Amino acid sequence: MSPTQNAAKLESAIASVVRGQNDIIRRVLACMLSGGHVLLEDYPGTGKTTLAKAIAKAISGAIFTRVQFTPDLLPSDILGISVLDPRTQEFRFHPGPVFTDILLADEINRASPRTQSALLEAMSERQATIEGKCHELDGLFFVIATQNPVEFRGTYPLPEAQMDRFSMQCALGYVSPEEEAAILADQTETHPVDTLDPVVSRDDILAISAAARKVRFSDELRHYAVSLVGATRGHPQVQLPASPRASLALMKLSQALAVFEGMDFVSPEIIQSLAVDVIAHRMVLTPEAKYSGHTARQIITDLVENTPVPV
Repeated sequence: MSPTQNAAKLESAIASVVRGQNDIIRRVLACMLSGGHVLLEDYPGTGKTTLAKAIAKAISGAIFTRVQFTPDLLPSDILGISVLDPRTQEFRFHPGPVFTDILLADEINRASPRTQSALLEAMSERQATIEGKCHELDGLFFVIATQNPVEFRGTYPLPEAQMDRFSMQCALGYVSPEEEAAILADQTETHPVDTLDPVVSRDDILAISAAARKVRFSDELRHYAVSLVGATRGHPQVQLPASPRASLALMKLSQALAVFEGMDFVSPEIIQSLAVDVIAHRMVLTPEAKYSGHTARQIITDLVENTPVPV
């Protein structure tokens, strides 16, 4: 099968488990295929964990690990630790859950900043330095992190440096009453994720990723993407603007999303549809803007409407 057909099969399989979230499913999969990571900020019970499990089960041979972040979680609980073998009197490295294909970092803002920072190197450079030794992270290594937007007691806000490591931040939201009724029907006897069979292999995922990198991204669109991100710099309501990492993520995600659309080139509409999710979470607004009720997502929405589109 072609990469586009395999991408459609993967999307369809996950949509059969996570109902009513087709747009978010496609975006999250595009994030994975672009080599990025996603932060899902939404209320409990909206399907964040189910989405992560469904993606892992739909990929044959994919390794899935889950870390429940808590205040007492240590960096070694994520990265791994060397343990003395009493028989050989040598230290043996026991890899932590970060050595995986898909990592669910559940309620990531509940861990201390020290533990949160343990993921920085892994997310940015696909490696982990443990006890002075560098370990490469093979495989897909796709981080799906979740956090609750309304619960603040016992949480630690993610630092700006870590927010910048997430290619995209989005929310699932509530589904329609009809879709919610269908969810109840699906789970009458068992959970649909338990019966989900793999539809693609890890090699298929790597092939789709390779195809995404070959999707045409014209010079005009490069300048357009840079203009959108650059418009946050010098904006009167923005204290910390988006970095060039945002421009890179916008390009790579657009290429991956084009594969799902069955296109061999990126259109301005694809960039516009992703701009808010890719750029907004990287920004810090001025105190005056916050007190006035402005949000980063609204600012990016306005910039998308006002930035000239190449023709």
